[in-house]
Amino acid sequence: MTSWIRRAAARSPVPPWASVLLVGLLAVVAMSHDELAGWALVAALLAPVAGVALLGPYPVAALGVCAVTSVTVALSMTDNVPVWSSALCVAVFVISLLAGRGAPKVAPALGACAAGVVLDVVFGLVRGEVWGVGALLLGLTVALPWLLGRSAHQQAELVVVTAERAMLQERARIAHDMHDTLGHELSLLALRAGALEMASDLDERHRRAAAELREGAGLATERLAEVLALLRDGGPAPLSPAPARDAEDVRALVDRASGAGLPVSLEWHGVGHLPPVVGRVAHRVVQEALTNAAKHAAGEAVRVRLATSDGTTVVTVVNPLPRRVRRGAGGGAGLAALREYVPQYGGTFRAGPRGGEFEVVATLPHVGES
Repeated sequence: MTSWIRRAAARSPVPPWASVLLVGLLAVVAMSHDELAGWALVAALLAPVAGVALLGPYPVAALGVCAVTSVTVALSMTDNVPVWSSALCVAVFVISLLAGRGAPKVAPALGACAAGVVLDVVFGLVRGEVWGVGALLLGLTVALPWLLGRSAHQQAELVVVTAERAMLQERARIAHDMHDTLGHELSLLALRAGALEMASDLDERHRRAAAELREGAGLATERLAEVLALLRDGGPAPLSPAPARDAEDVRALVDRASGAGLPVSLEWHGVGHLPPVVGRVAHRVVQEALTNAAKHAAGEAVRVRLATSDGTTVVTVVNPLPRRVRRGAGGGAGLAALREYVPQYGGTFRAGPRGGEFEVVATLPHVGES
């Protein structure tokens, strides 16, 4: 029973504080029965109840009820301000505020307030001293709280959108970190298994085991790409600037790829040690290029070149175009991410076929580095 009440309260457009306040205000109106005719007392009690009932399905109608009520209450304020009328105006204020939180569109709200304006004009023609008070109450107890409620609604939507955007960015960052680390390691694992499978001194049983290992690594790579596609939610996002693997420099990365069976060579011209940020970006570029080469052009020679001069490092990775391009799930996502990642650090990036080869080039300035 308690859980049902909590769920109902969560779905209700009237928060608990408003419910308590409205009940108290209606009690004040009810205690003023001596000052009101029977029909007027019933109308004063039913108007807020009708407004609350309409808040959920028809918030604009609830605002219309508030507009008519506020103008009608002005009839009782020609000589003095009764306590019950003040309580009723506060109730109208609260309901209009809640209507603003549920109906953020301006045009319907203007239509509801127009009903109150028309009624105020009619009362003004009948009793000329009333129209000014009616217009004042309409503005203070209906229009103003509706605007406040609308502002609160927009702020709440902004908070939700910001939280969702942060969640998507975090998912994309995790996806690209997984792509850079697990994808690269699985590609090297498949490459090692392929080299082991081709070893001349391996018996048939172990050769089959190596083939199964290679196929399993390839299948795991494809499954990983499918998972990353879901995490990325359809598009590349900036990569994490400093993952743990970036502590490994480009030389060690090339050595590991060569040890795994990838025919890769490294040329290094200029300074022997790159600045930290440039080193991390260069590591990402070379890592992605070697992963793609191992995946799409296995067995082809890969050339890695780093050249530093005049405060700029140019990273170039080249491999022959394969005779048949193998496309798997998520193909090209890593390069697409690098096109966004490298410019974040002031560099430029391009990748694509050039003269029978596939070339990846990143130009990285040493801006703010020592």
